[in-house]
Amino acid sequence: MAELDLLGSILSSMERPPAAADGETRRRAREQAARVKKLQEQEKRQKVEFRKRMEQEVSQFIQASGEPRRRFQPMNKIERSILHDVAEVAGLTSFSFGDDEDSRYVMVFKKEFAPSDEELDAYRRGEEWDPALAEERRRLRELAAQQEEAELERGAAPPGPPNDYKDKYRHLIGSDAAKAAARTMEANKAYGCVPVANKRDTRSIEEAMNEIRAKKRLRQAEDEGGAGGGPGGPSV
Repeated sequence: MAELDLLGSILSSMERPPAAADGETRRRAREQAARVKKLQEQEKRQKVEFRKRMEQEVSQFIQASGEPRRRFQPMNKIERSILHDVAEVAGLTSFSFGDDEDSRYVMVFKKEFAPSDEELDAYRRGEEWDPALAEERRRLRELAAQQEEAELERGAAPPGPPNDYKDKYRHLIGSDAAKAAARTMEANKAYGCVPVANKRDTRSIEEAMNEIRAKKRLRQAEDEGGAGGGPGGPSV
């Protein structure tokens, strides 16, 4: 019995530390949850305060008549998102610029001064927007495009002979009409063709009838001569 009592006391003493450890774990978990909740509430308050500050700055920007755009200081992603939302609610246009997350910033534009693609490209390159310089660049691009188009048109036209080519060699090749007639005659000789003008009968009707009657009398005389040389005629 004494041994059992000793064993029981040992087991009891061994079970107590885990219970104490569980209590410590629960206490730490509660403290951690409380810290997280406090941080969340603090972050929520900071977001509300930041939004109020951005709303005030945006309102001042809208009332500033001589300010078409405003650039804000670099912000983190959450702050930029809040500013974009404030600008949209106020009826403004906003863009973020900057490659590095730490230096990325927001620019807000009034609707009547919405940026062009060229202006946005300048900001993306980290350059200041200069309307006069942009206009000069646009004019140079148009001039270059016109010159390129003119060069393409000149290159597309096939190179032709000089304007005085025919006059210079007319004594050798003759006029266009003479060359065309010569080509026609050569073709007629090669293929046995006779020009239509040569086929036209230029005789009068009376001459044609006399020729027909003469041929008819000649054919009758030949027929009669052939009949006289038949079986009843002299032998040859």
